[in-house]
Amino acid sequence: MQLAITAAEQLYLEQAEALAAQLQLPFLGQVDEKTIEDRPFVLSCGDSLQLCATGRKAPGPIAVDFVSGAAAHRRKFGGGKGQQIAKAVGVRSGFYPQVVDATAGLGRDAFVLASVGCEVRMLERNPVVHALLADGVRRLREAAERDLELAPIAERMLLEPRVESAAAWLQAQPAESIPVVYLDPMFPSREKSAKVKKDMAAFHEIVGCDEDADALLAPAYAACYYRTVVKRPRLAPDLNGEKPNLRFEGKSGRFDLYTRHGVPG
Repeated sequence: MQLAITAAEQLYLEQAEALAAQLQLPFLGQVDEKTIEDRPFVLSCGDSLQLCATGRKAPGPIAVDFVSGAAAHRRKFGGGKGQQIAKAVGVRSGFYPQVVDATAGLGRDAFVLASVGCEVRMLERNPVVHALLADGVRRLREAAERDLELAPIAERMLLEPRVESAAAWLQAQPAESIPVVYLDPMFPSREKSAKVKKDMAAFHEIVGCDEDADALLAPAYAACYYRTVVKRPRLAPDLNGEKPNLRFEGKSGRFDLYTRHGVPG
């Protein structure tokens, strides 16, 4: 993967150079990604950190945005505690379990869970994705200073330092010490149904699929107190070949529940 760091404006040159050193990636200075031809993607530092495909016909960039757009719409109109993901982790009136999202990615599910009242600790091992997620959390906290509705959500989203292995991190936790562990490993797309949006192509190419996903289940279940929740494509095999105690199925995906203790209520 040929990736480099750029600055969207002169104002961000120092920040971009520091990120390039942190990620050990080439620094190209202030340059328009549409003019770059010798590498497919760049991380552009500006008002937000953006993963951009290069070239004249490149699709739009990817950034983590918890403040506006789809995240804001889902927060306001997504159904709150009635959403399947909330039911899957056990949310009910008066009970909002702490969740460790061990495969946080771009943080979309973590934001939904934080929006309905759960404290969410996010783990992410890919350094580029972790940088995008950290930037999104930073901007959420800045927005929360001006928007009282966002303030409690921002407080409930906790990004852990980047981990090399979520499985190793979970193995290091005391038994039954985490109320709920949430797993959403990247699943290899099947050619027939791989209608990945063009703007997400860069993300999928950089992250790839989680070949070691099966290894997450045992340490996740050992560390959880109430349950481990696994998000899967609807027709995907069970994680590690282990049948869950309960499933919540939707049109394109499902949540598999591996329960240990019943939730209060």
